[in-house]
Amino acid sequence: MIHLVIGGARSGKSVHAENLASELSQSLGKQSPNKQSTGKKLIYLATATIYDDEMQQRIDLHKQRRDQDWSLVEEPLQLASCLQKLSGTNAVVLIDCMTLWLSNWICSENFAEFGSQRQAFITALTTFEGDCVIVSNEVGSGIVPMGELSRSFVDHAGWLNQAIAKVSDKATLVVAGLPLTLKGG
Repeated sequence: MIHLVIGGARSGKSVHAENLASELSQSLGKQSPNKQSTGKKLIYLATATIYDDEMQQRIDLHKQRRDQDWSLVEEPLQLASCLQKLSGTNAVVLIDCMTLWLSNWICSENFAEFGSQRQAFITALTTFEGDCVIVSNEVGSGIVPMGELSRSFVDHAGWLNQAIAKVSDKATLVVAGLPLTLKGG
């Protein structure tokens, strides 16, 4: 099951996605004889890279919310191959976040490869064996930004979000901490 969670900055999308992943982990697990849950593993697949103190603070905030049940995998660029490795591992994978992944590619010297990387990621999603919750920013609801780089980012983010939504079983928009089902009730 693929579930896209999308929203604006500080909308509550990451918290919502973490809760969804935890619920999926527990609901898919079985109860042991001593009444303890033996849910699926939780894997947090982080795309963020630390460029400054402010980003470090954001990452620290995310880490503080997660308990010891979560494993962390950091992958700023090669999401498709990483997702392929996690396929079939009896885990719920939460990817946070797609627009940071896009930013990593835009800021790299190899942005020309992004189109093929995006397609490889979408293909990896369609063949993924397990449950995956994907966080992304909705950046297309505002004005058209000034500057070529900013417009390129908004365009590519929109196309990426559309491609993920198309192959997702479920999609949720989070606004002001409130989830709105867009696909797969």
